[in-house]
Amino acid sequence: MPVSRIALICVHASPLTPMGGAKTGGMNVYIRELSRELGRQGLYVDIFTRRTNAFEPEIDRTIAENVSVISLKVGPPLPWTPEQHYEHLSEFTAALMAFATLRSLRYDIVYSHYWLSGWVAAKLKEAWGTRFVHMYHTLGHMKKRITASAGYQPDIRILTEMQILQSADRIIAATPAEQAQLRWLYRATRRQIVVIPPGVNAGRFQGGMSARDARESLALKPDGHMLLFVGRIEPLKAVDTILEALHVLREREPALLRRLHFMIVGGDPESGDDREMNRLQALSVELGINRLVSFVGAKEQSELPRYYAAATAVIMPSDYESFGMVALEAMSSGTPVIASQVGGLQFLVRDQETGFHIPAREPISLADCIIQLLKDPSKAASMGLSASRIAKTYAWSEIARRLLRVFDEVADQALKNA
Repeated sequence: MPVSRIALICVHASPLTPMGGAKTGGMNVYIRELSRELGRQGLYVDIFTRRTNAFEPEIDRTIAENVSVISLKVGPPLPWTPEQHYEHLSEFTAALMAFATLRSLRYDIVYSHYWLSGWVAAKLKEAWGTRFVHMYHTLGHMKKRITASAGYQPDIRILTEMQILQSADRIIAATPAEQAQLRWLYRATRRQIVVIPPGVNAGRFQGGMSARDARESLALKPDGHMLLFVGRIEPLKAVDTILEALHVLREREPALLRRLHFMIVGGDPESGDDREMNRLQALSVELGINRLVSFVGAKEQSELPRYYAAATAVIMPSDYESFGMVALEAMSSGTPVIASQVGGLQFLVRDQETGFHIPAREPISLADCIIQLLKDPSKAASMGLSASRIAKTYAWSEIARRLLRVFDEVADQALKNA
């Protein structure tokens, strides 16, 4: 029997949260866009998350027909760190079960996201017998290897991720790189893992305004160049590498800077209490490039197309990306991407075809790629066309169909074993 009702769990990542905040990013987009597509295909999707402000309704149905976002009252209605969420996962699980019981809801499959939600899905499987599929999005082992100053408890997280692997019926990996990491670091078997990438809303990002009009709308020189970063403002994103690359340009090709601007979309530049934002703002002054840089803060997903359209290139010099949703959105907009050769970016971005690969934390290599695009508009245009063509293969309709095949397979196996 085909799956018809899905419980999608994202304890700490509501699809209704504005983009660009401290803990909002590609996972929020994934959950919202996938649920919308599943609803469009006739499935009922209940998204369970935690209420983070007192004004959130318990049930929100604005995403799409057949899709409900259920914000459970667990703890005070405030944003929490992963550690704070972890301490209340039993309470979250109990609230979810109570919600479903009061409404006589039964789910054919549970689809959990991130390690916190995987913990909940495993407990629901114990209580209900409902099979679950899990997507990690990022891996604790990888973050622990890359940075020693992560804002979570890596040992608890990694232990939980290992336990999820033992309980989940399937693991969805975004890329072959993540599949390899799961097999190498977590000893997962090949049979457990299915590689299905996130998708992109091509209708939103393709066929928008021209680069000239987009730049004018952002109060930039219409005949100039704009470089763009979109994402959370945190050390792992390596925005400082972009600033250092611009300093290299200032030393090597000062004439190029006269028509160049760099925009940083993400975070809150006015808050004053964001350590990484403050550091980046100070660094731009120290490097003598602050007049070229705008910190414009977080933007809603609906606003991003004009930023992508205005950009000569989107730059993602991250230390680690499990996939890189921003890169896919930029590609769908016909914008080349310069990305560090890590994680999902090494598969998504095609070097010399849709953009460039660069080594992580190498501003000189990044500066070389920027110079190539600024000096050769035909190369940038050719890369943009290739990027747009390849992005079409990531349509959400196809991604949802691939996931449904996995869900149906897992649910059928449960019936056979009943």
